[in-house]
Amino acid sequence: MSLRVIISGGGTGGHIYPGIAIAEALKVLQPNVKVLFVGAEGKMEMEKVPKAGYVIEGLPIRGIQRGQLVANLALPFRVLQSLFKAYRLLKRVSPHVVVGTGGYASWAMLRVATWAGIPTLIQEQNGYAGLTNKSLAKSVTKICVAYPKMERFFPKEKLVFTGNPVRSDLHNLGSIRLAAYDFFGFKQGKPTLVVLGGSGGARSLNQALAEALPSLLNRDLQIIWQTGKVYFEQCEKDFGHLAGKGLYMKPFIYEMNYVYSCADVVVARAGALSISELALAGKPAILVPSPNVTDDHQTKNAIALSSHQAAILLQDKDLKIQFLSAVEALLRDQEKQLTLSQNIATFAKPTAASDIAAQVMQLAKNYGQ
Repeated sequence: MSLRVIISGGGTGGHIYPGIAIAEALKVLQPNVKVLFVGAEGKMEMEKVPKAGYVIEGLPIRGIQRGQLVANLALPFRVLQSLFKAYRLLKRVSPHVVVGTGGYASWAMLRVATWAGIPTLIQEQNGYAGLTNKSLAKSVTKICVAYPKMERFFPKEKLVFTGNPVRSDLHNLGSIRLAAYDFFGFKQGKPTLVVLGGSGGARSLNQALAEALPSLLNRDLQIIWQTGKVYFEQCEKDFGHLAGKGLYMKPFIYEMNYVYSCADVVVARAGALSISELALAGKPAILVPSPNVTDDHQTKNAIALSSHQAAILLQDKDLKIQFLSAVEALLRDQEKQLTLSQNIATFAKPTAASDIAAQVMQLAKNYGQ
């Protein structure tokens, strides 16, 4: 059987990259697998997925636009258009399984697949379930989760505890360390700080680093800074002259294996995907939860680690005052770095992607019977 799978999800990197990781794991299990991604038109998945080497189709679906009454009046029509296009994709591809990782397009694609009686699997990245996945829970066949006690959101009999899938290139980072230093134009052995604002960037985190940058570079550090697309132009205007002088700055960095390989300390948001990557890489981290997420779930993610001395929690509201001192203190404290590194590594689920792929394969096998 030539396995055919549709993977749908997007809007944020936290929905996109788990889908890519699952696709990679499926290719290992069955090299001739055919994977089609489905996302939302105009969203970042339409750029990120092709860069990963996969074909993607876009649906016209979108969420409510604040302050745009006219645009919102068209939402019901966009939903209907998306459901109809999803149906046509199902007819064209005839998938054995449809996988959803969250986002508006995932809802439309999975909803139509359940109506058609095709096996479906959703993957929930967070300890607090997203609206899309909660709305699909009763209809889908299988639900893979990254945190325990998710039966408060989903039917217990459908749950499989797998952890979050991360890309295969984040394994064996030590073997590419020299190549990573060369890629960034950095010196081996010189302390390297990484600041990540998530796939879309983080204004407060960028502002904190911008203010601290002169002091940090005076410490003879090397800094990797992912600004986010929206903020890059201003950051480039203000700090572009420091490129090649200890600063590597990009709107988005695709070579995350290189980033984690040479990172000594990472400052990042506390999204589920970021935490899963940090755990697999075993990197000392300062986590700054975004205050703009559902049910403040990033703070809960960060507390789960900080309570086990697996990360340092720094609140977004305290960034302006505490960012520089927190970063400098951790960079000075080698023993603390080692403790954080060892403890966060215990949260890693290195087989998550392959475990989810195995669930997809089993669903396909049952469907073929």
